[in-house]
Amino acid sequence: QVQLVESGGGLVQAGGSLRLSCAASGSTFSTFSAKTIGWYRQAPGKQRELVASVGSVRAGGSTNYADSVKGRFTISRDNAKRTVYLQMNSLKPEDTAVYYCNFPYTMTNWGQGTQVTVSS
Repeated sequence: QVQLVESGGGLVQAGGSLRLSCAASGSTFSTFSAKTIGWYRQAPGKQRELVASVGSVRAGGSTNYADSVKGRFTISRDNAKRTVYLQMNSLKPEDTAVYYCNFPYTMTNWGQGTQVTVSS
């Protein structure tokens, strides 16, 4: 079973930046690189939402973003390290949430997430 471990969250002022990482242990290179993987977030009282995804090697690593983060967040992956990243720039208070990674089409157990808090 793949285990997902998110890190890199913290407290930042509005306009600041953070870089999140998610490491997938228990996954081979071929399995990891063949799957689309994404970043989700869940704010208090709200449903978990997909904010960014990056496609498999076969899909050319195509990226997709929610409108709310487009132009500010960048997702990338390092298949050799079984890791996906989320570079978050120009952060806003409404980006405050717990951030998780997972495979949108082949969901596995959720990790503990990493808290991002943006102060105004």
